[in-house]
Amino acid sequence: MLAALDQRIAIRYNMPPMTSEETPSYLAHHLALAGRSDTLFSDDAITLIHDTSRGYPRAVNNLAVQALLSAYADGKSIVDESSARAAVAEVTAE
Repeated sequence: MLAALDQRIAIRYNMPPMTSEETPSYLAHHLALAGRSDTLFSDDAITLIHDTSRGYPRAVNNLAVQALLSAYADGKSIVDESSARAAVAEVTAE
């Protein structure tokens, strides 16, 4: 079945990872689309998310969502480094 799918893919593209300067902009863009213009992630949290994800957008998304959940569960109004560390532990444990 996978061979049949593979035959139907006409174009392939490998997206390079984001830089440490692009990741905060990427997160801010997605938050703006969701209606948030204020600071929601601390710089330390963004750095940890970027370093752990190695800049790959899917991994950034997964870690950011988990960090948001962790911050919410702890009653925090901003995702700090401890929330990001909890997200890393949760995502890497899977």
